[in-house]
Amino acid sequence: MDESKKLAEIKRVEAPVKSMEDFTDPNALYNELIKSIKKYHPSADTSMVEKAYKIASEAHKDQKRKSGEPYIIHPLCVAIILADLEMDKETITAGLLHDVVEDTVMTSEEIREEFGEDVEQLVDGVTKLGQLNYSADKIEVQAENLRKMFLAMAKDIRVILIKLADRLHNMRTLKYMSPEKQKEKARETMDIYAPIAQRLGISKIKVELDDLSLKYLQPDVYYDLVEKIALRKTEREKFVQGIVDEVKKHIEDAGIRAQIDGRVKHFFSIYKKMVNQDKTIDQIYDLFAVRIIVDTVKDCYAALGVIHEMYTPIPGRFKDYIAMPKPNMYQSLHTTLIGPNGTPFEIQIRTFEMHKTAEYGIAAHWKYKEQSDGKKSGGNQEEEKMTWLRRILEWQRDMSDNHEFLNLLKSDLDLFAENVYCFTPAGDVKNLPAGSTPIDFAYNVHSAVGNKMVGARVNGKLVNIDYVIQNGDRVEIITSQNSRGPSRDWLKIVKSTQAKNKINQWFKQELKEDNIIKGKEMMSAYCKAKGIVLSELTKPEFMQAVMIKYGFRDWDSVMAAIGHGGLKEGQVVNRLQEERKKKQQKELTDAQVLETIEGASAGGNARDRQNRHGSKNGIVVKGIDDVAVRFAKCCSPVPGDEIVGFVTRGRGVTIHRTDCVNMIHLPTEERVRLIEAEWQANPSDVSGRFLAEIKIFGNNRTGLLVDISKIFTERKIDVLSVNSRTSKQGTATIAMAFEVESRAELESLIGKIRQVESVLDIARTTG
Repeated sequence: MDESKKLAEIKRVEAPVKSMEDFTDPNALYNELIKSIKKYHPSADTSMVEKAYKIASEAHKDQKRKSGEPYIIHPLCVAIILADLEMDKETITAGLLHDVVEDTVMTSEEIREEFGEDVEQLVDGVTKLGQLNYSADKIEVQAENLRKMFLAMAKDIRVILIKLADRLHNMRTLKYMSPEKQKEKARETMDIYAPIAQRLGISKIKVELDDLSLKYLQPDVYYDLVEKIALRKTEREKFVQGIVDEVKKHIEDAGIRAQIDGRVKHFFSIYKKMVNQDKTIDQIYDLFAVRIIVDTVKDCYAALGVIHEMYTPIPGRFKDYIAMPKPNMYQSLHTTLIGPNGTPFEIQIRTFEMHKTAEYGIAAHWKYKEQSDGKKSGGNQEEEKMTWLRRILEWQRDMSDNHEFLNLLKSDLDLFAENVYCFTPAGDVKNLPAGSTPIDFAYNVHSAVGNKMVGARVNGKLVNIDYVIQNGDRVEIITSQNSRGPSRDWLKIVKSTQAKNKINQWFKQELKEDNIIKGKEMMSAYCKAKGIVLSELTKPEFMQAVMIKYGFRDWDSVMAAIGHGGLKEGQVVNRLQEERKKKQQKELTDAQVLETIEGASAGGNARDRQNRHGSKNGIVVKGIDDVAVRFAKCCSPVPGDEIVGFVTRGRGVTIHRTDCVNMIHLPTEERVRLIEAEWQANPSDVSGRFLAEIKIFGNNRTGLLVDISKIFTERKIDVLSVNSRTSKQGTATIAMAFEVESRAELESLIGKIRQVESVLDIARTTG
């Protein structure tokens, strides 16, 4: 492309979207439309557009706009805006026809017959979006949800582009509306349409929508800006031109081909700077930007080097959107510099392709599958026309801002497939999982609404409760105080976890009485089968412990949980038994034990033998009746060992061997707690097996542990644990725990182990 052609192309791209004068003759507008299409479209055939114009003219012939001009002017202006965005003919045709179906002049089927399925679907998409009537006071609060719903409803992105063009023309003619309507439409535009235009990268439309919104939302601010910018216009233009001339000279000297121009930033951008930086317009110097458009990416960075040599860059104000593009496909190098006289200004450097993308966004990547004769070329047209989607997804991979928005785009064009966006009758937007039903909607509003639901209306029509909610539906729940509550079948219909949980909660609460009775019966049956006396377990303190353990406020709730299957009756009974056992062990206090010992000592030897009582463990403890006895783990006494009792706090008596290290080193003040104890005289009274622990020391060798284990196997003694280690000197230490019946059996075992080759010594653990 030579210099003059490139310059003409840049000017065409940068030209603002055409704004036609009000009350322009429709035929003149149509001629302007055809002229605009022929500037860029590869096909000379405009018969489809001509046919659409004739049908739209006929459909709207008796209609007038608020301004009093013929209604056909509106679709014509929308089509011209789309042509300025260089859209395909199907989109422009749909732009001309976008109000025809709504006015019931043509049906969707007739549009399909006349213009094909593509145009019919675009018109249908725009019609559905036009039917959204959200509350004006909800827009600001729920703008993000509304934007998402907007995008979710438009399966084809061209629907959004037609809607943006429609809104832009409506904003241009907003002066004919009432002040209230002006504010309402401007708020809607700023919160919904302008951000969508920005996300799709169409700055041509975004900039104008922003400025027009500001004009009606804050007219004082807008006109003040216009006036103040106009006051210093000459001075600014002179400054910018000086920068442009200086930059142009240095860029040319560096051998880089470039187009350089300067521009004043748009009003809304300046206003945002004033608000964000809390400055007046006189304090903001970078009201303008110099733009450098080069041939290649390499030239972008070369030009940046030249600029940074010429002017001092402001630290932290350089942004490389070429290496890291914005999610809306925008690419450019931005740098803010200190110019002559210390005035800061911004320079943007990009290639022509990047410039086109910056101005047109997604529209810049539209593919044409038409030849100059107007016929479709081969190949998958849809695949080509939707290349924008893959581009967005590729560019989004490493980006974080607007992540939620782009992360939900799907390659099958089913945008936001995970969610569906619908309205309450009051105009609130509800976000539900895709496939949700009116039941999900009701429980999303409130559990009381769901529990009393008897039916639903969607868009004013009665629907079944298993109706699948679509994007943009207005859902109204019909409730009745006579409702018996949800049905268990609802659990199979609902999609959201929230609804399932609330339905289950209702059943638990509503059927609590039945569940309590059922739970009590299950407890009784379990205890009867196991031979347990339930009345002995259901003491308040035992029940309280169970309630704390399982997090219930009262015993009825425990019974209800058993009744509906949340708890097993065996769990609860076992817990009650544990609590009773703990209480029995604690019944004998330290003071009582010590008192009994002293009493026994005072009674002398005459009563000594009479006061010795046996326990179930084969232990006789002096002077104490039915004492709880446990064996110390530190020394593991076995029948035949010399033993002593130690009164343990809250645990009755612990039996130790007399050679236990812990007993030998017991502090003087603790010795008062020692009590005489011995094994029962009759060996037959001592039954069961007792834990014993030994340590075997020997020279390490292969097979030592195997030889020792054989002895245990031969004697049918179960080994409970083995722990072995070897020192650097090669001495093996093997610690073993096992069960024996008596000291005699233990000594016989130790004697046998001593005979094993390499065994040096054996010792019992003594604490």
